[in-house]
Amino acid sequence: MARYLLKRFFIMIVSLAAMSFISFVIIELPPGDYLSLTIRQMELRGERMDEARIESLKVEYGYGEPFLTRYTKWITGIVLRGNFGRSFAWREPVHMLLARRLPYTIIISICTILFTYLLAIPIGIYSATHQYSPGDYAATAFGFIGLAIPSFLLALFLMYFFYTWFGIPVFGLFSEEFRDAPWSWAKVIDLMQHLILPIVITGLAGTAGNIRTIRATMLDELRKDYVETARVKGLAETRLLVKYPARVALNPLWSTIGWLLPAIVSGSTIVDVVLNLPTVGPLLLGALKSQDMYLAGSIVFILTFLTLVGTFISDIVLFVSDPRIRYE
Repeated sequence: MARYLLKRFFIMIVSLAAMSFISFVIIELPPGDYLSLTIRQMELRGERMDEARIESLKVEYGYGEPFLTRYTKWITGIVLRGNFGRSFAWREPVHMLLARRLPYTIIISICTILFTYLLAIPIGIYSATHQYSPGDYAATAFGFIGLAIPSFLLALFLMYFFYTWFGIPVFGLFSEEFRDAPWSWAKVIDLMQHLILPIVITGLAGTAGNIRTIRATMLDELRKDYVETARVKGLAETRLLVKYPARVALNPLWSTIGWLLPAIVSGSTIVDVVLNLPTVGPLLLGALKSQDMYLAGSIVFILTFLTLVGTFISDIVLFVSDPRIRYE
């Protein structure tokens, strides 16, 4: 096991370095750059930037340097000093932009994950152990509906419903009177009220998918000989389900931890845009559209790192949870 972990750690470092370079290249692939895009937008407004100002901005943004030089400075700053560079569009250090949005993104994402698992695990197990019952049919119907409805479409519908019928604007994370107010218990309660809708919308598809996965895995395990043998030996049904089939049925959830960690940081971008949430997802989308390479590259770098760490944790959890799994 120790040899396997060391091997995986080495692969993680190599993969992270490769992905940081590839992401930096991809961000620069579209024609033009942030500066040329800014100049074009000024010209469309009838404004003009003098050549001296253009040259000074090129020096400030580093466009006068070769691509490899800019990449080396950027990745060296991250590794040695924790400096992710400076955002062109926001004119601020990247770490300050992330510091303002990460807390809200993490809160929404963690609450969504808890919501998803707390619903999906018991419903999926019940659906499998009560196959073809009314509850199973209801869970199956919920699973299909949850997977079929796009999250952003559900967000638009609920926004229209709450505003039309109750006059409640449900976008954003705070009411107008609390948006710029200092923190207080009233502001915390207002935040919790606004969190309900994003959590339900974002968690619906994940809950539906996990219910289907747990049900299918659980049914497969319940038909195996060791379950019948345990019943014949008099093992209590609840203990039997928890100790064997349910434990195995949760393996697909543990194997997706690699997806959960980056999801905690990035959130659901389209839903966040529709609901006007101050999270990292819309920040990344805006950075990609404006070719703000240090901001976009830093977020992609963080997501890649979390994906690799999450996959590493998944392997360890699977190794501990299922004794049949062995890594060479």
